[in-house]
Amino acid sequence: MLIGQISDLHIKADGKLSYRVVDTAGMLARCVEHVLALKQRPEVLVITGDLVDFGKPEEYATLKRLLAPLPMPYYLIPGNHDEREAMRAAFPEHDYLRQWAPFVQYAIDDWPVRIVALDTVIAGKSGGELCGERLAWLESTLAAQPGKPTVVIMHHPPFETGIGHMDRIGLDGTAALAAVVARHPNVERMLCGHIHRPIQMRFAGTIASVCPSPAHQVALDIAPDAPSRFMMEPPGYQLHKWSEGNGMVSHTAFIGDFAGPYPFYEGGKLID
Repeated sequence: MLIGQISDLHIKADGKLSYRVVDTAGMLARCVEHVLALKQRPEVLVITGDLVDFGKPEEYATLKRLLAPLPMPYYLIPGNHDEREAMRAAFPEHDYLRQWAPFVQYAIDDWPVRIVALDTVIAGKSGGELCGERLAWLESTLAAQPGKPTVVIMHHPPFETGIGHMDRIGLDGTAALAAVVARHPNVERMLCGHIHRPIQMRFAGTIASVCPSPAHQVALDIAPDAPSRFMMEPPGYQLHKWSEGNGMVSHTAFIGDFAGPYPFYEGGKLID
């Protein structure tokens, strides 16, 4: 099974630039084109939060229009820039968004890999939290299918990255989350967003990873006092390939026009 992951889209409406610099709508359009051009398209996409910039209905309408060319199912979760009810209203056909209220938490059982979504958002705050209610839901949901390979999708990553300004708006409740996840070794991966960079860490017996943004990236400044800045580094998304006996392997795809591909061999011989 091939799962695509896009994160931190920060869509604005009416052509407005994010931070007066970033054409997030145009960059998402290019990301969708890139996915459609893949030789091996993902069966599903997970979109791990900060779908829009200010949680406005018109932003979600723009997002929905930009995602419309995708032929495969896609599953949404909110980030700290999102507004749950506006997101639900914009995607009424996405019944899974209403599996559990008030939080956007759900399980998708239609694929070889189970997708379990965890809501880390605190309304009106940049940081996230996992309260006892949300973690109890996760415990019971994971326990319902202990033998099936599972990915947990969430916005805030459950670890410190070293990028000071992002860690200050990180996730509370990670120790309790680790205790839950450690009891369920079928969790193949925890797929996160929020940091706008590809980052990985071993967590509670699995791997927690962060997806880059299809738009702007957080500046790579691994210092406790790192200022809040971003870079126009190559945009990207990720592909997670799961197979029986091999588990999950992840790739970062960079969006853009690049030279190649060129052959390594010619006439059966390595090109010198």
